[in-house]
Amino acid sequence: MKPQYLTSLAATALFAVVTPCAAHAQTMPYGDLGGSGPAASANSGSDDGDEAADDGDSGTVLPGISRHTGRIRVTPYIEAQQVVTAELSPGNETLTYSTVSAGVEAQLNGRNAQAGVAVRYERRFGWGGNKISDSDVVSGVARANVAVVPHTLFIEGGAMAARMSVENNGATTPGLEFGNSSAQVYGGYIGPSLKTQLGDIDVEGHYRFGYTRVTTPNVLPANPGQTPVDLYDDGTVHNAVLHLGTKAGTLLPIGLGLGAGWNHEDVSNLDQRIDDKHVRADALLPLGSDLALVGGVGYEKVEVSQRDALIDTLTGLPVLAANGRYVTDTSQPRQISYEAEGLIWDAGVMWRPSRRTALEAHVGRRYGSTTYFGSFAYAPNSRTTLNVSVYDGISGFGGRLNQALADLPTQFDGLRNPLTGGLSTCVAGTTTAQGNSGGGCLNGALGSVRSATFRGRGVMASLGIQGNNLQYGVDAGYDRHTFIAAPGTVLALANGVIDENYWVAAYLNGRIDRNSSFGTNVWANWYQSGDALAGNSSSLGATAAYYRTLTGNLTATAAVGINGVNREVLQDIWTASGLVGLRYSF
Repeated sequence: MKPQYLTSLAATALFAVVTPCAAHAQTMPYGDLGGSGPAASANSGSDDGDEAADDGDSGTVLPGISRHTGRIRVTPYIEAQQVVTAELSPGNETLTYSTVSAGVEAQLNGRNAQAGVAVRYERRFGWGGNKISDSDVVSGVARANVAVVPHTLFIEGGAMAARMSVENNGATTPGLEFGNSSAQVYGGYIGPSLKTQLGDIDVEGHYRFGYTRVTTPNVLPANPGQTPVDLYDDGTVHNAVLHLGTKAGTLLPIGLGLGAGWNHEDVSNLDQRIDDKHVRADALLPLGSDLALVGGVGYEKVEVSQRDALIDTLTGLPVLAANGRYVTDTSQPRQISYEAEGLIWDAGVMWRPSRRTALEAHVGRRYGSTTYFGSFAYAPNSRTTLNVSVYDGISGFGGRLNQALADLPTQFDGLRNPLTGGLSTCVAGTTTAQGNSGGGCLNGALGSVRSATFRGRGVMASLGIQGNNLQYGVDAGYDRHTFIAAPGTVLALANGVIDENYWVAAYLNGRIDRNSSFGTNVWANWYQSGDALAGNSSSLGATAAYYRTLTGNLTATAAVGINGVNREVLQDIWTASGLVGLRYSF
C-alpha cells in the first residue's frame, strides 16, 4: 500500500466509527467511565450535572484554550508565520523561514456520531544566508465513531500524521523537525464494531484494518562501529475480536463468556509477520454490588516470522535499497523468529464503586511468561479525568500505533507546538454535557521506529482538567520493547535487545481576557537503548505562546521555545526558537 492510499484511508477514518468494544462482555452494575482510552471506552457517566460554564463570550475561539459544549464545531483556518531558530549547541547557526498553512479543527458530538479532527498542512519557505530546504509538512490526528444501526452496529476510524527527528538508536525526538534525520509518520485504521444481545447473551466484536508508514531520514547519525538501525517502512494490521457472554445473575449466579481473537500484522521490512490466534472462556464472580473476581483460560498460538536480506555475492554484505533499508531476499524461505502455543490464563479483580471510579487488574501467563494488564479510570466530576493503563503484547511499530490511535477519545482539543505547527503526540479531552472526554497520548507508540517486531510492555497515565479559564493536564508513561528477530539473519543482533522509554508531557492553557489567551507545553523523554554502541539519549523541550484576537476572525500569535537532545555517544543538540504569526479563522 502506497502513501496515496493512506490519504484515502485517513480521510475515510475522519468520518467513520464505533464505540470501542472491550475484549470481554462481563460488566459491573455501572457503565464505563469517562475518557475513551485504555482505561475506559465511553464518555463519562458522571451524574452531578456539573457542565462547563459559559462565560458569555461571543464565540471567539482562541488557539490557546477551547471550552466548547455544543454538538458541532468546525473551524477552518489559514495561517502565515515568520520563524527564527538559533542553534545553541554544537554550532551557532541561525535559520529563518516563513510558513503558510491551512488546517481545520472540528468536533461532532451527536446522538449517533462523535468525531474529533485537528489536521494541518504547512508549506515552509527558507530564506537568508543559512537557508533551510523548502518543504511540506502534514500533521494532525482524527478519531470518529458513527452508528450505522443505533446502539448496535458502528464504524470506527482514526488517523494521524506527525513529523519528528530520529536518533541513531531508533528513538524519536519531538520538536526537532529539521535536518537530515527528520521523518514523517502516517497511520490510520478503520473497521466495524458490533454490540447487541441474543436473548440473555451479550454479543460484542470488532474488526479493524490499519496501515502505517514512516518516511526515511536522509541521513541517520551513527557511532563508528555501530550496526545501522533498520527503520520501519510500512505495514498493515488486521485485528478481529468476537465475544459471547452472560451477566452474573441472568442464567447463573456467575457471568460466563466465550471469545476468540485474531491479530495479523505484516511489516514490509524483511517481510516480517505476526500471526496470533486465541480462544478463551472467562467467568465473573460477584463479591458484592461493586466488587467481582474475574478470570479466564484458553488456548493461543503465536508465530512471528521473517525473511533475510539479499546478500551481495561480491562483497558478502546485505544489499540496501535507495531509502537505506535492507532489500528482502524473497527467494529464500520464511524463518521463524518466535513461536508459542498452548495454555493461557489470567485472574483478576474488578472494582466499580460508582459511575466515577473503575479499576480492573489482571495477572496471568501468556507468551510463555507472566503477564500483567489492567486499567484505572477516575472522573470525580464532569471536568476532570484520570486514566491509567498497563499493557502487554507482541506487535510491530504499526500495530502498536494503531492500538494507541484506537485508545484516543473522539472528543478532544489538539495540542500543537506553536513553533513548528506540529501536533503534540498528546491530546486534551474536551468538556461536553456528558462530562470530560479524557485525554490520551501516542508517546509510547511513537518512541522508537525500529523495524523489528517486539514484545511491548508498559504503563501510561493521563490526567486532564478543564476549568472555566484554565485547561491543564499531565501525561506520563514507561514503554519497554524486547525485540524479536530470527537467528542467522541481518536482524539477529536485535533479537533480545531491550529498549526502554520513559516520557512525560504537560500542558497549561488559559484565557487571559475576552480577546487573549496563552498556551504552554513541556515534555521530556529518556530513551535507554539495549545497543551499547548506539547509547542512550534524552530530549527536553518547552514552549510558551500568547494569542491575541485583532478582529472577529483574525488572531496574532507570538511564541518562544527551547528544545534539545542529549546523546551518550554523539554530540548534543540544543536550539531556541521564536515566532510571530497571523491566523484567520473562517
